[in-house]
Amino acid sequence: MSAQLQEKIVIATGKRKTSIARAIIKPGEGRIWINSIPLEVYPIEMAREKIAEPLRLIGELASKIDIKINVRGGGVMSQAEACRIAIARGLVEYFSEINSELKKLLIEYDRHMLSGDPRRTEPEKWGRYSARRRWQKSYR
Repeated sequence: MSAQLQEKIVIATGKRKTSIARAIIKPGEGRIWINSIPLEVYPIEMAREKIAEPLRLIGELASKIDIKINVRGGGVMSQAEACRIAIARGLVEYFSEINSELKKLLIEYDRHMLSGDPRRTEPEKWGRYSARRRWQKSYR
């Protein structure tokens, strides 16, 4: 590894529904923190697995970096997916000089890992309880 790459710091963002994650990737020993909680002790197992997906795909490269993620808004799984997107985008940018196949690998595994998911909640309409539900009527 060159001296320039060792000092490299990458900031990446990921969004899913109303969750926004900011990831800071810098040289280290393979540690990951989500809102100052280490990934190993993150309370929700499914979310932990979702967040770790891009790190498993890159293999031993994951042991050369530290990632700090700040995530806000949305629910637990929405936050996990936002973290996953931020990590994947950051890894592609961080290792762009070394591994040109990384982006292709991530897109082949799951294209939403880099592009995100455009689906959002439908806005509530006037005179209704929710986006689609209408008043119930009875004719008798």
